[in-house]
Parts: sequence; structure tokens; C-alpha cells
Amino acid sequence: MKVSRVAAAGLLAAASLYSVLPAAGSPAPAAGSSSPDRPLRELAGRQLLIGTAVDHAAYTSDATYRARVGTEFNSITAENVMKWEVVEPERGQLDFSAADELMTAARRNGQQVRGHTLVWHNQLPAWLTQGVESGDIDATELRGILRRHIIDEVGHFRGRIHQWDVANEVIDDNGQLRDTIWLRELGPGYIADAFRWAHQADPRAKLFLNDYNVEGISAKSDAYLALARDLLRQRVPVHGFGAQGHYGVQYGFHSASEVAANFARFEKLGLETAVTEADVRMIMPTDNVKLQAQAQGYSVLLQGCLLARRCNSFTVWGFTDKYSWVPGWFEGEGAANLLDENFAAKPAYRELQAVLALAR
Repeated sequence: MKVSRVAAAGLLAAASLYSVLPAAGSPAPAAGSSSPDRPLRELAGRQLLIGTAVDHAAYTSDATYRARVGTEFNSITAENVMKWEVVEPERGQLDFSAADELMTAARRNGQQVRGHTLVWHNQLPAWLTQGVESGDIDATELRGILRRHIIDEVGHFRGRIHQWDVANEVIDDNGQLRDTIWLRELGPGYIADAFRWAHQADPRAKLFLNDYNVEGISAKSDAYLALARDLLRQRVPVHGFGAQGHYGVQYGFHSASEVAANFARFEKLGLETAVTEADVRMIMPTDNVKLQAQAQGYSVLLQGCLLARRCNSFTVWGFTDKYSWVPGWFEGEGAANLLDENFAAKPAYRELQAVLALAR
């Protein structure tokens, strides 16, 4: 990382600029202006991939949403259309059409793409989960199915995906391997297998572990550190560690230095790091105090990434409250994104502009 951006991130721990930035709807700055009121991807420049998860339905139907994806971000992640239940809803019938549309859009917009996700315990096709539950699919067959899925999907996008979330949420909040269909049927070796198969299918892609509640040092992030060490000891091609960054203002946040210190542990192993799914939800309704707290939550995640030596990607999990996943999963909570339901900038968006501007 450039010294300038590290120093700037440190300064932002003590001072915030979003309160003095122009309000949403203010005239755009002149070309060449040093104003921080510019699109995030322009402020990030080449120092950082600044990305968003993309809702495919919104992208195809909402022109404002589609335009902002292109102007604000230099990286995208498919929110759902690369997940197994979408790409293989019927056994042996692969459907990459929606994902391919996003890949085409990314190429048109000059954006990198993060692949999400290859091995997860959620959003699996019904034919797979029901087959295992009924006993029609035994452990040997399941291992072959998982291998085929990874080879097929990674191979389909070979050379076009910058980073893959290979093993997603494989450790629980107690620091133990999560009790999933994969662990029960295949044993802990499935994680190493997944990375090896993904690397076989695309040797150039960066392969990541990815999870929530691992932004700071904790029993869960300790467990990931031990897992990463073990995988590397086995010469498994693991290249990165992703902290999702799903925060809630009611729970408080880590400091930027805590995030950076945690990332540094993985970087000492030779891994890249990334913030992969950042959002900051709140108990509804919104108010100014919650919105200012939300801005701080986003800020510490971005500052922590900038302070780390090998954090090269910062992705928000959606950017407008209009299409947020949060209300559907957390009753009474929402407003988790950088822009409101009308695409107006919230304090969190202004804060990220300020952090990126100072870090240039």
C-alpha cells in the first residue's frame, strides 16, 4: 500500500469530512477538481478495487441502479446469480445466462469481478440437499458432485474472475468448523479439496476464505488463522482472507486499527485480504444519530483495509436501500446501504468519499 493512503487513513481516525461535503444533488465538480465529491471508483483510482454486490433483477430493470453500478464502482460481485441453486437448478443442467450478462456489463464498464460463492451451506439446489437427505446421494457421489460443480463453474469463467470466494462461512461463531452437509458427509478435507479444484480450473484466479464476524481479532478469526496456516502447510492454493463486514449500529464496531491488526495476521502468512460484503444496518426508523453511527461503521472498515498492506478490495453488499437484503433477514432492521431508497447519498457515502480522497 502507498504510504500516502496509510497516513491519510490514520488521520481519518481522528477527523471526518463527510459533514462538510456538498449535499446530494450539488453541482458536479469541474474536471480536474480536487473535490472529494466524485464517484467512489474515481477517488479509489488504482490503489483499491471498490466494489458492490449486484442484484441482477435490479440491474436489468432499473436504469438508475444500472448507471450507478457503472459510475461508482470498479469491481462487482454477483449477489446471487453465481450461487449453486441458480447455476444448476436441475442436476446436470447448467445455466450461466444471468451471470454471463453481469460479466458482459463488467467488461463494458471496465470492472473487475469477484466470484461468489463456490462452497456454502446455503442456497444449494433442492435436488442436492434432498438427495443427500434421502440417502440417494452418498458421500462418494457427493464429493464427485462438488468437484464437478467447482470445475464447471470456475472453468466457465476461467480468466475472467479476479477473486473467488471459495469456502464461505465454514467456521461457526464458536470457532469450530460449521456443522454443514459438507462437513457431515465429506469431513474437514472438503475445504482443501475445494481450493485445489478451483485452482485446477483457473490457476490465475485468487482464491479466498470468506466469512462474517471476523473483522477483528476473536475466537472465530483465530480459527480462520489456524485453518489458513493448516491449508498452507498442506500446500493448498489459498490466496486470500475475506472479512464480510456485516455490521449493525446497535452492536458497535471495531476500530480501524483493530481491523488492520487482524488483517496483518493473515498477510504475514502471505495472503491477500479484502472487505467483501460491507453493510451497516440499523433498527428502524432511521435518525441522524444512527446515520452518523452508520458512517463510522463503514469508515472503520475502509480505513482498516487501507491501513493493511495487502488489502486490495473493498466491496459493499449493495449500495442502495431500495434493493437491500437486510429487511428480509433482520426483522425491524434496514437502511444498511450507502444510498437511500431514492439513490440519495447518506452520511456513509460521504464518509467513504472523504476516506478515499485523503488516501490518494
